[in-house]
Amino acid sequence: MKTIYKFILKSYISPMVVTFFIVMFVLMMNFVWRYIDELVGKGLDMGVITELMLYAMANMIPMGLPLATLFAAIMTMGNLGENYELLAMKSAGMSLPQILRPLAIVILFVSVASFFVANNLVPYANKKMFSILYDIRQQKQALEFKDGLFFNGIDNMSIRVGHQDPETKLLTDVLIYDNRKPGGNMSVTAADSGYIRLSDDKRFLLVTLYHGETYNMTRDIQWYDKSSLDHYIFDEQNGMIPMEGFDFKRSDESGFSSNSQTRNIVELERDIDSLDRLVNQSATGSYGPLLQDYLFRNYPELFVDSLLATVEGHQHPMLVEDSIKGLRTREAGKIYNDAYKQALNSSNVLTFDETASKDSLNKLYRAKVEWHRKMSLPVSIMIFFLIGAALGAIIRKGGLGMPVIVSVAFFVIYYVISLTGEKMTKEGTWEAFIGMWVSTYILFPVAIYLTYKATNDSNLLNMDWYIIKYRQLKKYFSDRFSHKSNLKSKKI
Repeated sequence: MKTIYKFILKSYISPMVVTFFIVMFVLMMNFVWRYIDELVGKGLDMGVITELMLYAMANMIPMGLPLATLFAAIMTMGNLGENYELLAMKSAGMSLPQILRPLAIVILFVSVASFFVANNLVPYANKKMFSILYDIRQQKQALEFKDGLFFNGIDNMSIRVGHQDPETKLLTDVLIYDNRKPGGNMSVTAADSGYIRLSDDKRFLLVTLYHGETYNMTRDIQWYDKSSLDHYIFDEQNGMIPMEGFDFKRSDESGFSSNSQTRNIVELERDIDSLDRLVNQSATGSYGPLLQDYLFRNYPELFVDSLLATVEGHQHPMLVEDSIKGLRTREAGKIYNDAYKQALNSSNVLTFDETASKDSLNKLYRAKVEWHRKMSLPVSIMIFFLIGAALGAIIRKGGLGMPVIVSVAFFVIYYVISLTGEKMTKEGTWEAFIGMWVSTYILFPVAIYLTYKATNDSNLLNMDWYIIKYRQLKKYFSDRFSHKSNLKSKKI
């Protein structure tokens, strides 16, 4: 038995590792294409790019691990079935659960490890990744001139060159518009040739021009209709202009710690508790004064502490309606009219900060989403393993053909359902528990059903079985049709 288990583990570990790196490579390419415009043309060091890629890969582990588990399970069981090794094990008296026992233990450890990855490694990687991306966005584009085009990467300056020698970096037909001077004053410089480059520390722009002329336009501060134009001709002109934003500066990572994606389970629970109290306090502090000070200002006897309790619980204040029912028709009508007028005017005096409340609600929803995402990851890995193992035992095809198609189909279904639930949760339409676990609710019965079918050697996805059944049905209806035709011909 131990020899068979070693063989099964050996057959699974290799596809698991290979498919995991393939999936991570595909997800990494998606990340690169997403941020390619921000990475290119800024002269970033390979160390910065490599660091960003490593943190991005750590961020993608929760998405890549379930898909790799599904791939590996289908390929392993498909290879065993295609080579009749699965049939030999069953002939020896081993059931499918017994065959999957060593793999289930491995997946159990992988699931537990995935929780710690999602809870500890991913928040740290997200904090680092967000910090690097922010620093890259703050850095200006590298100083690169294209023939005949203006370079506008420097604030209040535009530079056009006719041609740049790729080896010597000599610029010809240089035209510079400089708007850095205050008061709308501008200078225009045209030169036959020259050099423009950044200093080694990227803090200064070093300009050396040959055989050119400069026009300075100066406007009078008091008399805008009066201006002067100065003209200078030079053989050589040197300048050193202070620059900012061309060097890569690392910002403080603590500024990104408030994001829900950079928090672990304990921090998220603390955030959820504080945000929940903040949202309730905002609603109570806004709607309570509105009802008491404006809507029922003239009828304080209708506003009691129990009404505030109904407001805090987001329930309909039936107490007011019951109190009004006990009054006369004329008095009740007067109360309704006054309340209606006060409701129309309350929008001008309402102190409720809608923006702050929505921001708190959004943070609360996102914190709940991240909490449930970390908790549901181990369960999704186990479900994908059951689905993959059962499908592999049913399909009995190895390699990267049919297993890949089926795996991608199931993962797309899971991904679409998960995104839908996450979107509904972030919008407040669904509860976080329902939105983040809806894919598990749907796929878990599917996993149980497929495992049951695989245990009983079902032909659910065996195309040969469907072809044989089709031919049998076709022959059956053909024989019936020919028999009826013979009976009709005999009667005639």
